[in-house]
Amino acid sequence: MNRNLLNSLIEWKNSPERKPLILYGARQVGKTWALKEFGHREFEQTVYLNFDSDMKLEDYFEKDLDTSRIISALESRFNVKIKPESTLIILDELQECQRAKDSLKYFNENAPQYHIAAAGSFLGVAKGKFPVGQVNSLTLYPMSFYEFLQAMGREQLVEAIKSLDRPLLEILSGLLIDMLKTYFYVGGMPAAVDCYAQTRDLQGVREVQREILQNYKSDFSKHISPFDIPKVRMLWDSIPMHLAREKKKFIYRDIKTGGRASEFENAMDWLVNTGLVYKVPKTFTPKLPLSRDQEREAFKLFMLDTGLLCAKIDVDITAFYKADPEIFHDFHGAITEQYVCQELKANHRHPLFYWGREKGAAEVDFLIQYKNDIIPIEVKSERHTQSKSLKVYMEEYKPKIAVRASLKNIGSNKALHSIPLYLLGSLFDFLE
Repeated sequence: MNRNLLNSLIEWKNSPERKPLILYGARQVGKTWALKEFGHREFEQTVYLNFDSDMKLEDYFEKDLDTSRIISALESRFNVKIKPESTLIILDELQECQRAKDSLKYFNENAPQYHIAAAGSFLGVAKGKFPVGQVNSLTLYPMSFYEFLQAMGREQLVEAIKSLDRPLLEILSGLLIDMLKTYFYVGGMPAAVDCYAQTRDLQGVREVQREILQNYKSDFSKHISPFDIPKVRMLWDSIPMHLAREKKKFIYRDIKTGGRASEFENAMDWLVNTGLVYKVPKTFTPKLPLSRDQEREAFKLFMLDTGLLCAKIDVDITAFYKADPEIFHDFHGAITEQYVCQELKANHRHPLFYWGREKGAAEVDFLIQYKNDIIPIEVKSERHTQSKSLKVYMEEYKPKIAVRASLKNIGSNKALHSIPLYLLGSLFDFLE
């Protein structure tokens, strides 16, 4: 298995301005594996601390935060010589030890020669005091479509997509669409991908996904107040219902009769902060910064992974083997739009928005910032790609670039570019 994040970790290692690293990410997206694999590939040795499984490790940070003493204590504990240039120190489940979190400030100020990388859940790491400005950070998302193809031994397909060779991609489009259909079902959670790579058993994949979903629900009762648990569960369970609509705006009163934003605000923040959901706000005016004219109460809510969405709505396995790829447009394109959202999150550093008129039906699925331009992205679940909303947007705002993502092959008509869904990982290379 390979993760693109490893390249970013190598850049961090070689940076002359390197600071201790925090690797963010939702639970079970592969943070621990990525850091251990990085240590295996790039360092002579790795010193691994897990504050969740070994509570005694907290003792090494309790007395004081003198970096020399901490290093000496760890050398004795693990019976190794920690060499700054060739040892990676991993602090896993960092949220379980506030003092270890505090120590990152002192390692940055007094011992920057050491390579220290920490991992933890979004919410767990963010709790308590945090050494602002004293760390570097990266975020790990579920495996992208390209990473999925690589895990399936299809590296040549990835290279073919990245080549942007139109005649070649037209020849391969049938195979690429079949692989994309499988990715929709399997998703990008490493455990599900590994299960499918090893067994090709989609029913086994579904069992893995159900276990992940159950683990997330168990987290609700462990990390939030009893008062908010029912609200978090109601929000979490309502996401598929909202995505299945033609207009996917999240509506609180559809969670329960009389539901209001003020009632569910804490629960919403918890889900967003853990990385379990992606919140995509609506903006009325496509001007930079996009956040300037966003509507606080208008947004779409996506899950973190298309495979988990399929498991949550219990998409039947047989739907993925029919000649007509109806799975792309079932549920009003919910699965396809979920896929586009997570591909953009994994490959684009700026926040996502969507556009809609303050009054009227016109609505464009996503807006992203690319350099100093705003690019509208319309998502289509099939080959029929007529879109009144995108036409309205283009006539009104005249963007330099607009994108329509669908099952159609690559094509361009002035400012409008047709991008196959399987090519989204190379969107910005294409726009160059």
